[in-house]
Amino acid sequence: MKVCIYGAASAKIDKKYTEDCEILGRMLGERGHSMVFGAGSTGLMGAAARGFKSAGAHVFGVIPKFFEENGYEAIFYEADELRFTETMAERKTIMEDTCDAFVIVPGGIGTFEEFFQILTLKQLGRHKKAIAVYNCNGYYDGLDKMMKGIIEKGFVNEECLKLYRVLDTKEEVIDYIENYSPDDIEWSMLKKT
Repeated sequence: MKVCIYGAASAKIDKKYTEDCEILGRMLGERGHSMVFGAGSTGLMGAAARGFKSAGAHVFGVIPKFFEENGYEAIFYEADELRFTETMAERKTIMEDTCDAFVIVPGGIGTFEEFFQILTLKQLGRHKKAIAVYNCNGYYDGLDKMMKGIIEKGFVNEECLKLYRVLDTKEEVIDYIENYSPDDIEWSMLKKT
């Protein structure tokens, strides 16, 4: 399975997140999965990529040319395959189309944007892929609370909670994406409030 990992690019975050995501990458790689990601070599993106590589798994990175030209982000040149794009939109489309499942690890604005984009696309029926949110060290407790709050207030249908899963352990993340079935979702209910 090709697993798209969305996560932080920052090198300034606590090492407990970096170490944990490297282990997650290694565990996924050891189970025969490959990685699709934004090609960053630092932060949790780089950690997950190192984990996959340490397991001998294939790593495919996608990054806009201007990141390299302007030095916005250190690039993971150790990727087995590296594709440069013109735009961020092209980057995201390639990542979305190439993967079989999504795993969101802790991250910043870009990670939240990527999560909500793939969640919206799934709600609109544009894909039916697993979306696992890895709640490493409770990082996504606030997201989970926010989503349940907007459902309680009637802004989103409760059925949308089935579109993704917030999971506390690496083992739960792996089990979820490996055993995910889109048949558990009543697709006709997603846009009804």
